Formats: sequence, structure tokens, C-alpha cells
Amino acid sequence: MSLERVLTIVSGLLLLVALVFLWRNNLSAAFVTATLGVVSWFLSYRAQLRARIAAAETPIEKDGDIDED
Repeated sequence: MSLERVLTIVSGLLLLVALVFLWRNNLSAAFVTATLGVVSWFLSYRAQLRARIAAAETPIEKDGDIDED
């Protein structure tokens, strides 16, 4: 399982836990948990962008020649 998928699942679970805390009227715990969920989502998005940039930077080989475009 890739890092992006794990962080996305963790962010979803943290946001669900934050909703439970909010429902139980524990506002400070809900805020902290929701913040951690959002941070996890941003890290997931960052990992996805880094993988996409790394894939775009690798040269494509055709017949033994490296395309430098």
C-alpha cells in the first residue's frame, strides 16, 4: 500500500473521530483531532505531488537513446 493511500485513510479516520468528539461536545479534542486529520491529508497530497514530479523528471528511453525533452 502506498504512502498516499495510508495517509488518506488515516486522515479520514481522524476526521470521523473528530466528528464523534464534536457530537460528544468535547470541542478541544475535536479541534486537535480534526487538525491532525487535515495535516495528514496535506501530507498525502504532498506525497502524491512528489511522486508525480519524480515520474515527470525521469527521462524516457527510446531505442537506447534518452529523450531529453
